[in-house]
Amino acid sequence: MKLFLFFASFLLCSAVYAQEVPARWDELTATDWQAALDKSSQTCILPFGILEKHGPHSPIGTDLIHVREWAARATKQEYAVVFPDYFYGQINEARQQPGTFALPAQLIYNLLEATCDEIARNGFKKIVILNGHGGNPEFIRFFMQSFLNKRHNYAIYFYDPENDADFQAQYRKMHKSDMRGDEHAGESETSVLMYYRPDLMRMGRATSQSGADQKRLNLPGVYTPIWWYASFPNHYAGEGAKATAEFGKFITDHEIASFVKVLKEIKADTTTIKLQDEFYDRVDNLGTSKK
Repeated sequence: MKLFLFFASFLLCSAVYAQEVPARWDELTATDWQAALDKSSQTCILPFGILEKHGPHSPIGTDLIHVREWAARATKQEYAVVFPDYFYGQINEARQQPGTFALPAQLIYNLLEATCDEIARNGFKKIVILNGHGGNPEFIRFFMQSFLNKRHNYAIYFYDPENDADFQAQYRKMHKSDMRGDEHAGESETSVLMYYRPDLMRMGRATSQSGADQKRLNLPGVYTPIWWYASFPNHYAGEGAKATAEFGKFITDHEIASFVKVLKEIKADTTTIKLQDEFYDRVDNLGTSKK
């Protein structure tokens, strides 16, 4: 009987590994879990979007949809487990607009910390934050530096793509609107959503509101949190009407390829956690004399 159970277990495990293992965390079965950990090199992607107005024409979940599709396509080329859509970021500057989901600062910090800890508790040693919202990087970087405040048995990586001169040259050729004002729901971001989800776009409304900088505040050398509202009270910056799905495909093909390259490097990385452990050890031993 023991021999039979051994072979049955072996065959079950073999069948799991032979099948296509889903990349999405929520689509995995419990019997897929070890296979997913092995195949991903214990790497989990956290797609980080937001819920906010994107002009009058693009969906409130634009950033969330963007990173969801980005991660889904990237992991078809280089496997990693993708955590369910995460939208608990910094978006206080859009609270005057309908559909915005903005939580208190301490709560979003605690929630991100608890989420990463729980991902790690499930066996992942590497968490890759893939961000799609322009208001998140400052928060994410603060969170990651604070990560060194206590010992962790996992590493966090924030994907921050390098500049690609060839891509930028072609990007400038294809771009139709003023690049200096193409920031939020403008030509580039709208093009990406036109490529990923044309069914959600309301392009006939793209010119119904202004996406121009209103320049209502002029304080050189000073930062104030109301700066974005002062410039873009419609929460729209750029000319979404000039977007095309072709331009969106060009942008997404490049960003997927770039992320896949970095994802491979992260999966192969054996240095980051070693250096973290060394750092934590030195913190723990600070002030201890060696005899």
